[in-house]
Order: sequence, then structure tokens, then C-alpha cells
Amino acid sequence: MHPLQCVLQAQRWGPLASVSWLLFRTCRAQSSVHGTTYPGPGRQQENGVQKDFSSRLAAGPTFQHFLRSALDPQEKPDVEDPPPYLTVDELSGRQRKVYLETYGCQMNVNDTEIAWSVLQKSGYLRTRNLQEADVILLVTCSIREKAEQTIWNRLHQLKALKTKRLRSRVPLRIGILGCMAERLKEEILNREKMVDILAGPDAYRDLPRLLAVAESGQQAANVLLSLDETYADVMPVQTSPSATSAFVSIMRGCDNMCSYCIVPFTRGRERSRPVASILEEVRKLSEQVLQLIHERDNICKQIHLPAQSGSSRVLEAMRRGYSREAYVELVHHIRESIPGVSLSSDFIAGFCGETEEDHLQTVSLLREVQYNMGFLFAYSMRQKTRAYHRLKDDVPEEVKLRRLEELITVFREEATKANMASVGCTQLVLVEGHSKRSATDLCGRNDGNLKVIFPNVEMEDVSNSGVRVRAQPGDYVLVKITSTSSQTLKGHVLCRTTLKDSSAYC
Repeated sequence: MHPLQCVLQAQRWGPLASVSWLLFRTCRAQSSVHGTTYPGPGRQQENGVQKDFSSRLAAGPTFQHFLRSALDPQEKPDVEDPPPYLTVDELSGRQRKVYLETYGCQMNVNDTEIAWSVLQKSGYLRTRNLQEADVILLVTCSIREKAEQTIWNRLHQLKALKTKRLRSRVPLRIGILGCMAERLKEEILNREKMVDILAGPDAYRDLPRLLAVAESGQQAANVLLSLDETYADVMPVQTSPSATSAFVSIMRGCDNMCSYCIVPFTRGRERSRPVASILEEVRKLSEQVLQLIHERDNICKQIHLPAQSGSSRVLEAMRRGYSREAYVELVHHIRESIPGVSLSSDFIAGFCGETEEDHLQTVSLLREVQYNMGFLFAYSMRQKTRAYHRLKDDVPEEVKLRRLEELITVFREEATKANMASVGCTQLVLVEGHSKRSATDLCGRNDGNLKVIFPNVEMEDVSNSGVRVRAQPGDYVLVKITSTSSQTLKGHVLCRTTLKDSSAYC
């Protein structure tokens, strides 16, 4: 038995199993690249061959080549040098098309987005058509036996696809990613010869290399678990264009070691992403949300942005995590991103330690931002809160109420000014039902989520010329605004319409 194989067998279930397996596979791949077949168990070898292999092994990658450095994510180079046995061109995707299938939990959804981000940067293209794929990657789950059996069944289906591949096309490569690759590495490669690559949850950066090795006809695997890999510098790319939500991963792995759970063994030790990388990902997601609100007619152009106070000193006492200046900067950014956006907010009058100067700063913020809607309250101490245990409710009740009245007055003045800009304009309104204050009026919401009141009368239906109808809840109608207050708009209805048709009128 070769010494390297002895290491692999002896450590199969020990902490170095993944390292040994990866080293074994890499050395085997290197041997093939250099035109020498790796000797199997029981085969006799010439001294010269043994010496040749040992010399190449000594000159090859060390363990440090595989262990991730503990560099800060921002310090990692954008482009790493290729391994000595591959060229930059061989590592390139060269416009080959990748088909991704995700099984299991939300972490696997996030893993798919990370894997695709890595491959996209390497020159691969994404396809949602299985038949035109050059690479098929299954992101797998091992939490239960049924989850693994689903993958085995899927591999049998893909085997037929690979067998029927036309010789005129590039060979189809199939890869297993994630937890099942980590748990059943040897079984997968031995049982399913049609599997070309394996990549564990901490090896997605290595996908371009693994696919390049697979192009030489070798099976390639990297299932090394890392103590520090969090993909902090890899920005996930959403794989579904119609997705209505996104996952932000803040940690990887698990240290709980529940008696029934395989996760610590397939995903490794628990480690957290740096806060800076989490915030950067959330910021980019927020930018995408603002862009969508701006672009899509079916999304209300309204954002609730709770301020609570206009004083940075009070905000710090509240532990809000931002200053007045940062808040105002965010308001400007939102208004630049979504012209005409409607803003609402929350304010507390008379928080612990609030001075008259603090109160006047809140008044000035109301005037500066000019909110369309507001929710304002006098502070009341709540048991179990940090303020209850650490601060003193030292603003007299009558002062709280006076300050609250002043805030409400200023809010209404500014909201009325903001709403006056709508008078004379025609607005698209989503009908909600009858007005609570008048049986002869209907009530709805405009694009800024402001309440609009208009008479319940017959009107023209744009979709059916010559037909007159009465608006029903859920209908879109065009209303010309004739008057306004701080909280509602009033007008007369023009016609019933649709989102698509309304753009010609608004």
C-alpha cells in the first residue's frame, strides 16, 4: 500500500480526513496532468517511478496551499495565482453554461448564490435550460436520508442526459456541492462515475479549479472544512430573477453538536462573518429595493423611516444606532433614488433626559424632512426595558404633552404643505372601500399610500369603451385632486383603469 493511501485510510474518520482526501485527489490529478498514472493498491513499482513520484510530491502544493489564510476579507487579493499545473485560460469558464439546482435549507440557497458569484467572475454563463447546460451543479442536503436519496435519484436521471450528449458538444460535467459532498465524498465518486467534481460548503472558491481539472478527464474534489471561511468578500448573486426575498448569511457552521444532527460534521465549526461585510451586503440589497420601488408601478412609492427624535444626543440615549446627520443623509438618498416618494415616521416626545433644546431639534427635523404621514406619542416608561433599569423618566408629564402638541402641530403644517403639491394633479388610486365618514364616498390609497376620498358615482371604464361602472374594492381609478388636509386628499373620479393603462393619464 502506498504511504499516502495509508494516511488516507488511517485518518478516514479523524480530523484530517478531509485534508488527506483532498491531498490524495490533488496528487492524483497532478500525476495524470504530467502523463503518469497514479499507482493503485497492490501494484509493484520500480524504484525510479517511486523516486519520480516522491520528487514531484515534494515540489507540489503543501498543506498551506489548501489551508485558508486568516487575512481580513478586504485584504484578500481579487485574483489569485493559478496553481502550477493549470493556466489562466484553463481556469476560465470560456462562456460555458452552468445549470444550478438547489435542495434543502436557506443556507443552501445562499450557498448557491455564492457559488454562482464565484463562477460568474470566472467567465461562466447561467442557464435555466437543462438541455443546453455544459455544467450541472446540485447544491445538496444531508440533514435526512430522504434528502440524500433525492440526490441519488436525480443523478440517475442526469446519467442518461450525460450519456446522450452529442460528441460535437463539449463534454457535460456534473458536480455535487454542499453537505452531501462533504459527508459521502468517497461513496459518491466511487458509486457514481459520472460525477466529475465534489465541492464541500467551504470550497466554493475552488470551483473554477475543480472544473478545470475535470476537463482533463479526472474526477476532482475539495471537501476541506475551514476554520475561517465565511465568504465575507464574495457578494452573493441572486439566482432567481423573480425572487421576492433574499437571505443574508451572518455565520457558517455550528458548534452545538445536537445528538441527532449532522450539520457540525458537514459544515464545520461555527464562525461569524465580519460585521462590515454583512452591512455591505445589506446595503446593496437595500439599494436594489430602492431601485425596484422606483421602477415598478405595482410597488407603492412610500417608505416608513422611524426617526424617534431629531437630537443626536437623545438618539444615542435611545440606542438607535444613528445620528441626526446620518438620518438626514439617508432621507436625501431615498428621495434622489425615488423621486416623489412619500415618507412616514415615528416620534417620541419627552424621552428620558430630553431637554428643550433636544425638543427643538426634533421640531426642526419635522420641518426639514416634511413627512407625509407621522405617528407621534408622548414617552411612557415600560418595565423590563433598558431605560427602566438605567435611565430616569425625568420629563414632567405636562411638559411631555406640551411638546407632543407642538410636534403634532408642526407635522400637520408641513404635511399639508407637502400634500398641497397634489392639488390639480390626476392620481392613480387603489380602491379600498367605502369612506368611514361618508356613505356616499369611496376611499382608496394613492401611490404614496396617502388616503384619497372621492364620490361613489358611475364612471367610464377605460377597458370597455362606452360602459359605465361603479368602482369596487381592488379596482384602480383615476382621481383628480381638488383639496387636501394633513392626512387625506379629496377629488373627483375620472374613470376606472388598470396599472398598464394609467401611465397614459398620470
